[in-house]
Amino acid sequence: MSTTPPRRVAIVGSGASGMSAAYALSKHPDKFSVTVFEKQDVPGGMATSIDIDADKFGASYINDGVQGCSPAFANTMRLFRELGYEATEVDMQISFGKGGDFWSNVFPSELTAHFAGDIKKFGRALKVIKALEGPFALVPVHVMLRLFGFSKDFGEKMVYPLVALFFGTGNQTPYISSAILERVFKDPSMKLFEYNDKSLLASIPKMYAFPKLHDVYSAWRDATAASGNVTFRYAHEVTGVVERTKGHVVVEYRLPPGIESASSSQSSSNGADLTTTVFDAIILAVDADAALKLLSAGKGPSWLEKKILGAVKYLRDVTITHSDADYMRKYYETAFNPDLAAKPENEGGNAEDGSSSEQDALAFARDNFRPLYYTMQYPENRAKLEMSFDLTHYQPQFRGVGPRGPVAKDKQSDAQGDTAGSSGSESGDDAKDKEPPFERHVFQTIFLDEEGSSKLWTIGDIKKEDRIYEKWWKQQSHRWQHYARVVPWMWMINGKSNTYYAGAWTVLNMHELAVTSGFAAAYQLGADYPFKGDEDCQRLFALYLGLSHGSRMRKEDRKGIMA
Repeated sequence: MSTTPPRRVAIVGSGASGMSAAYALSKHPDKFSVTVFEKQDVPGGMATSIDIDADKFGASYINDGVQGCSPAFANTMRLFRELGYEATEVDMQISFGKGGDFWSNVFPSELTAHFAGDIKKFGRALKVIKALEGPFALVPVHVMLRLFGFSKDFGEKMVYPLVALFFGTGNQTPYISSAILERVFKDPSMKLFEYNDKSLLASIPKMYAFPKLHDVYSAWRDATAASGNVTFRYAHEVTGVVERTKGHVVVEYRLPPGIESASSSQSSSNGADLTTTVFDAIILAVDADAALKLLSAGKGPSWLEKKILGAVKYLRDVTITHSDADYMRKYYETAFNPDLAAKPENEGGNAEDGSSSEQDALAFARDNFRPLYYTMQYPENRAKLEMSFDLTHYQPQFRGVGPRGPVAKDKQSDAQGDTAGSSGSESGDDAKDKEPPFERHVFQTIFLDEEGSSKLWTIGDIKKEDRIYEKWWKQQSHRWQHYARVVPWMWMINGKSNTYYAGAWTVLNMHELAVTSGFAAAYQLGADYPFKGDEDCQRLFALYLGLSHGSRMRKEDRKGIMA
C-alpha cells in the first residue's frame, strides 16, 4: 500500500469542465484530495434551470442557457446516463428569416430554390476546406465566401444564419474560422448536422434535449462527493492565485459571511474574510478573462499566458425568456405558410427529379411544422441577427417527460425519485396534443453583442407583462483569431506552473467540449479517463488531449483504438 499522501488539487469553477475534472479525480481517493471552489450557491455554471408557472405554461421549469446537444456529444450523454438521467430525442426544425428571406430544413422554400447553385457549390467548398484545413483555420467565413465566389445574398441569408445556429455567435458570425465551420459538418466528434446538396441542411436531424439540468448537476455533485476525497465549497469566491512555485500553488479566496477561517487570513476592504490554502496543483475551470485576473493577484501570469489567454474575446449578450407570441409572429415564420414554399418544377412529380420528395416534405410540413429554432436578420445590417428558441417545442417536460428524461422506471433509484416520462422523440399530432397553445408557449430570444449591436436590438418590442426572466451572459466569440492565437497554443501553457485550464473556450463553446476539457485536465494530473474503451467517447477525448495539452493517451489506454 502506498504511503504517498494524496495530491492536493484545487478546482476553480463547477460548471461542466470543473465538474468533469472533479468527477474523474474522485475515482482515485488514494491519489487526490480535491477542493472545488464555486462562487455561486449551486453547480452548473451556464447550465441552469429556472422555475416557471406550471399552470400557465404546462411545465414547472425550463433549462436556461444550455438546451441540448447533437448525437455526437457522446461524453455528455454517457455521463448523464451514469448519473441516472437521459436526454430526449427531438426533431430539430428550423425557421430562418421571414417572408421572401425565409428558409427551413423542413420543406423547400423559394429562397432555397433561388440559391440551388450556391448550395451545391457549398458542398464542394467544404471538401476543399477539409483538404486544406490548416490554412483555412485562419480564413474567416466572410473571406471564404468571397474566395469561392458565393453571392453576398447567399452568405447573408443562408450561411450566416446557419453559422449562428452552430455556434450561437450571432453578430460575430462573419469572422468564424472556416475550418471550424467545416468540422461541424464533417467531423464525427463535432458535427451537428449533415450537409444536403439541395436544402443545405439534411432534413430534420435528430437532436437531444437535456433533462432538468439543476437536478443533473446536483446528482453529479453528490456522486462526486460520495468518494470522500472531493469537497465542494459553495459561495467561496476565489480572489487570486497568489503564488505558484515548483512545489505548490497558494489560492486566496473569500469566505461566505459567518464562516471563520481556520488558517491565517486578512480582512478585505469590505470586511469580508479572505484566507489562503496551499495546494499541489490547480485547475482553472473558468473563462480566460477570469483566469488572467486570478493569476494577476500574485506574481502575475507568464508572458505566454498573457498572450494566449488575452486573445480570447468575449461579448455581452442578454437572453429574454418570455411568452410574447405576437413578438414571435412579427419577426419569425412560426407556422406553415404555403406561399413560402418553392413551386414544384414538375407538377406531376417523379422520383427521378426529386419533386416527389419535395411534395412529401410539403405534405409533412402542413401538419407538422413546429420550429424550435429561429433567426432574424436586421434590415439595417444583414450580417447581424438575433436568435430565438421555442422552448415549448424543444424541451420535453412540456410534453410530459419527467425531469430525469425518458428513463425507464425500473432503472431509477428510490433516492432519485419517480419522475420518469415517455421515451423517444415526438412530432406531429402526438406532440401538439400534449403542448399548450402557441399563446402560452415559452420562448427565449437572445440579443447579441451589446457593445456592437444594441442599437439594432428589438428588445423593446417584447411586452413587459410577457417577460419571465432576463439573464446577461459573457459569451465567447469564435472569430478566426481564436483559432490562430489561442487554440493551437494552449498546450504551451497547460500544466505549466502546476496550472491547468479547462473550459469549452479552449476550443469551441459546446457542453461536450467543456466536459472533455475537464476530463483531460484530470488525466494530465494522473487520473484515468472515465470512459476508457468507449470509442465514441474516447475519439474526441484523444483529439482534445493532443490539441490542448500536446499529449497522447497513455500507452495502456491506447490499446484497441486509434488515439
